[in-house]
Amino acid sequence: MNTHTGTHERAAAQARIGIVGASGYTGAELLRLAAAHPSFDVIAVAGDTQAGAAVRDLYPSLAAAYGELRYCAYDPDVFVGLDAVFLGLPHMASAPVVADLYKRVGCVIDLGSDFRLTDASLYPQWYGAQHPMPELLGEFPYGLPELGREALRGAAGIAVPGCYPTAAALALAPFARGGHISVSGVVVDAASGVSGAGRAPKPNTTFSAVDGDFVAYGLLDHRHTPEIEQATGCQVLFTPHLAPMARGILATCYARPSEGLTTDDALGVLADFYADEPFVVVHRDAPHTKATLGANTCHLSARVDTRTGWLVVLSAIDNLVKGASGGAVQCANIALGLPETAGLPTTGLMP
Repeated sequence: MNTHTGTHERAAAQARIGIVGASGYTGAELLRLAAAHPSFDVIAVAGDTQAGAAVRDLYPSLAAAYGELRYCAYDPDVFVGLDAVFLGLPHMASAPVVADLYKRVGCVIDLGSDFRLTDASLYPQWYGAQHPMPELLGEFPYGLPELGREALRGAAGIAVPGCYPTAAALALAPFARGGHISVSGVVVDAASGVSGAGRAPKPNTTFSAVDGDFVAYGLLDHRHTPEIEQATGCQVLFTPHLAPMARGILATCYARPSEGLTTDDALGVLADFYADEPFVVVHRDAPHTKATLGANTCHLSARVDTRTGWLVVLSAIDNLVKGASGGAVQCANIALGLPETAGLPTTGLMP
């Protein structure tokens, strides 16, 4: 078993955590955040393709915090009994690990897609396979605290949202829940940095393919569509784009107001809805992805175009932090009874 205790002073109450699928970008981001967390002790990190390799060799940025830590092959016995286990696995790969660990650890926090959708019948259409454990879909609350915090307290399993759905849901939910928009015919255009495609090399994500290019993909059938609809309660046309940057998401969401909203009204809806949320920033200026770089924050703004009758809501997040690993840590903090903001940065890196 690989054990790590940070060099900084730890809080008295420790949470023993493990990461399965720790060699990918979300796993590396979890390790970065855990190194600064006052209550996390990383006990084991499984990465089958990197088993035996040192974390510092794959991610030199983590060397100061994890100088001796090595990836192990996944063995459930290594993880049973931990306070929280994060799963950073590919789509539809988490269910077998959940079968091993659910209710044998304090909380299983799944960053994959396996338990996000509450309707099992949607998985064949959007993920190309029957769901292997439909009886557990109701046991994994959706891990977007700003929209459903209470369900996460003491949860034995949590389904962490996808990165695009996080950005879109935080933008649209205040308007949909408040009855301020028509929930049909909503449009979400969003662009993501290439890290959203994962660490494994692909022909369309190499530097020479991405640099200087901007392309839409997943036209009409991207698998995040039903998740966005579930999280917002809206019928959505979703079009994702690949942007020539390492990380970040900018979502531009369009909806028809159901009342005479002005821009000031729309900004007020966002400000009121998120008034007590430490990780949401509402501002009149258009959000920048780089303002969220490395932070667990979502930056929001809105406009109402009286000429065309559209409400436009803009949302920026770091796809690897608020859109994945930071959101997962935020959920774990709530589930374990720790301060929700523990170990989570709110300020981005500039320049």
